[in-house]
Amino acid sequence: MPHSPREIQLDIHGNTIAARQWGDPDGVPVLALHGWLDNCASFDRLAPHLTGINLVAADMAGHGQSYHRHQDANYTLWSEIEDVLGMADALGWETFSMLSHSRGAVISMVTAATFPERVLRLALIDGLVPPPAEDSEAPETLRKAIEQRARYRNRKPKIFSSLEVAVAARKNGLFKLTDDAAQRLVARGVRPVGGGYVWSNDPQLLTSSLSKLNAAQVQAFLDRAVMPIRLALGRDGIQGMIERIRPLAERHPNIEVREFAGSHHLHMEDGAGEIAGWFQDFLTDVTA
Repeated sequence: MPHSPREIQLDIHGNTIAARQWGDPDGVPVLALHGWLDNCASFDRLAPHLTGINLVAADMAGHGQSYHRHQDANYTLWSEIEDVLGMADALGWETFSMLSHSRGAVISMVTAATFPERVLRLALIDGLVPPPAEDSEAPETLRKAIEQRARYRNRKPKIFSSLEVAVAARKNGLFKLTDDAAQRLVARGVRPVGGGYVWSNDPQLLTSSLSKLNAAQVQAFLDRAVMPIRLALGRDGIQGMIERIRPLAERHPNIEVREFAGSHHLHMEDGAGEIAGWFQDFLTDVTA
C-alpha cells in the first residue's frame, strides 16, 4: 500500500466529509472510523501495512476537516450511522468492511447490526459496544446532556501559541499518546487563527449523550451483528476495557479477540504492523 494517501472529499446530503484514501482503488472496500476527538490520521501508521485494500479513512462529522453539525443537532450514534451509510453510498459501495477504533468501533458495530446486509466484516481496535446504562439513569442522563449542550454551544476555543504547545496538550490529555501519535493527530486536528491555533473539532463533541443504551439493547445489537469480527485490545488500554469487553465478545463465536502490547491508541504505536498483519487476510477475505 502506498505510504502517501490521497486526500478526498465526500458529499453527504450537502455536507462535506474529508478523508484519506489509501491503497488500491479497485481493492476490497474498507471504511475506517477513528475514535472520539481524533481524526483520520489515526490510521496513518496502520494503513501502509495493508495491501489489496481500498481503505478510506474518514474524519467523522465534527472532527478533523469535516463538517460540523448544526448547533441544534447532536453527535449521536444514530446520526453517525446515517453518515456511515452516506459515505459508503458516495463511494459507490453497496457492501463494505470496516476498520475502526474506540468510538468508531462502537459506531461500526451498531451500523453492522442495524444494516448487516451491507457490512461484511469488522476489524475493531479497543472498542466494541458502549457501557450499558441503567434505565433509572435516563432522567439524569438527559438533564446532564442538555445542560452541557448549553454550556459548550458557544464556548470560545482555547488558542495554542504554536503547534508544539498543542501537541503537548494533546499528548497529556484524557488518553496518553506517544509523541508521534500526538503530532499526527494535531497536524490534522487544528486550524490557524490570529495568535496561533485552535482545535478544529466541534466543541459540542464534549457533551454527553442525550440517551444511552441499556443492557438488553446492547445485547440485541451484539446478537444481530453475525458477520466475522476481529477485536484487537490494548493490554495497557482503558482501565477495565478488557474485563468488560472480553466476556461479552467470547459469548459470540463470530468474534475473535486478541490482546496486543500498547495503550488505547495501540494502532498508532510500534505494534501497528503486528495488528495490521492480524487484520490483513481477514479484511481481504471476500468469502461469505
